Amino acid sequence: MTVAEANMLAAALELDVNDIGICLACLSFVSMEIDMGNPHKVTGQIRAMTPILWDEGLEQPARQALRRARELGVPNAVEGVREAEALGPRSRIARAIVRKLGEQLSAEAKGDLLKMGFQPWPPRELA
Repeated sequence: MTVAEANMLAAALELDVNDIGICLACLSFVSMEIDMGNPHKVTGQIRAMTPILWDEGLEQPARQALRRARELGVPNAVEGVREAEALGPRSRIARAIVRKLGEQLSAEAKGDLLKMGFQPWPPRELA
């Protein structure tokens, strides 16, 4: 599976950044690089954060979305499932999913750190 095929498959998956319960603050490292626009740095953050996000809750919803896509006959879904099973967070599809979610967070948050999962300090109840 090529990077372009993985990105197209990820775009077709029914995954929403607000529905999967991953750490938005962790994903914000990706979304902030997306906002800055340097493709090399975006790729670096995706590579760095995908294993963390995968282990912290992305794996199950990603695999479920891939299986649903396979059942629906989405192009490249069979290969995506196979790659995710074999390589997990090191797969192109896992990285494409993180890119997609980072783009969603970027579009939604528009630079607002609170929408990216950060909390104010001191906490409001202590202020």
